[in-house]
Amino acid sequence: MESLLSARCRGMMKPQWSAPADPFDPAHFAGFRRPVLEADTLPPWCYTSPQFHGREVSEIFGKVWNFIGRTDMLAEPGSYFTLDLVGVPIAVVRGKDGEIRAFANTCRHRGARLLDGEGKANAIRCPYHSWTYDLTGRLRGAAQMEDTVGFAKDDYGLDSFRLATWAGFLFLTFDPEAAPLEDFLGDLPQLLAPYALDDMQTVRIKSWDVACNWKIYVENAMESYHVPTVHAKTIQLQKRDVNPPVFGTGEWCGLYTRHEGSRALEVGDTGFPYIPSLSGPSAEGTYYILIYPSTMLALTFDCMWWLEMYPAGPEKIHLRAGSCFPRSTVAREDFEEVVQRYYRRWDRSIPEDNVISEVQQHGLSSPFARTGRFSNLEPLVHTLGNWVLDRVVRS
Repeated sequence: MESLLSARCRGMMKPQWSAPADPFDPAHFAGFRRPVLEADTLPPWCYTSPQFHGREVSEIFGKVWNFIGRTDMLAEPGSYFTLDLVGVPIAVVRGKDGEIRAFANTCRHRGARLLDGEGKANAIRCPYHSWTYDLTGRLRGAAQMEDTVGFAKDDYGLDSFRLATWAGFLFLTFDPEAAPLEDFLGDLPQLLAPYALDDMQTVRIKSWDVACNWKIYVENAMESYHVPTVHAKTIQLQKRDVNPPVFGTGEWCGLYTRHEGSRALEVGDTGFPYIPSLSGPSAEGTYYILIYPSTMLALTFDCMWWLEMYPAGPEKIHLRAGSCFPRSTVAREDFEEVVQRYYRRWDRSIPEDNVISEVQQHGLSSPFARTGRFSNLEPLVHTLGNWVLDRVVRS
């Protein structure tokens, strides 16, 4: 005979096979909107629903300044790299005039993708019908179009997107009316000025495809509750203080930990000299900064690294991790030898986060997944969720 307890539990667990008919009704989030230690977590369908993800794409990624890399990734005229940002193929190119431009990576003839990966080119040539564009995006060659009525090459240049830079970082927005990047960043440049980011050099970029919602990965990066379990044999061994979250003006938030020794090395490893311009808190610890919606910067005594997430639907991201060191460090004769210690640390801890993010996504995809509660180590998970809801939920 079935026990009374199991029967009661069965009655409480009503499966939810899909998002509600109106996932943007504020009533769904009343529990989440309470103060963090009184709040419920977000409904699981916020991490799986195509409709909810579509609103995030249009109201968040379609309007903000999205981080896409560093200017030194395009070291020479003709250098390019490509990316897909929320389903939009993009080519970023340094022109012969030295200017960096971002184009829709789509031929104006019949839409074929123009460039793949990264490399160097004197012109942009469509692999389908050989329409050819110069590095400013102007159409220069379109064979067999002489008889097409009213066709003019000047009318069929590549569509371009707004780019802006800060301290060597590249940002792109799809919104032609977006406020300047300076407004978006607020006082973050002042907070991070001691790191002399303009003098940093990108030395490695590594990529992964991770089967999780973009919010899951960001939430994981911005809380320390998981560290003793997920990183038990890696960064959990680093001693650190727990400090309150860091906030300022602009679209960012962060964590700060006071400690000794570089956070980019495993315990017991020695590395490079510290950045000489550090002062105040930057000389005493490490900042972990989230630039909304999905870019994390980690800045420690001797280097910085970043994580950037490109959503590929509600349950998949493309993750890129970049590493930067001061140019004087990169010029050292022992750089290639010593930097392997940093790579070893990142190549152990980042995959640990990748695996646990996929584990969480799998669990949240169950129709029996329900809301939970927050610990006092997860305030920025709550902050991120409110930032998202402020932009996607009906007022």
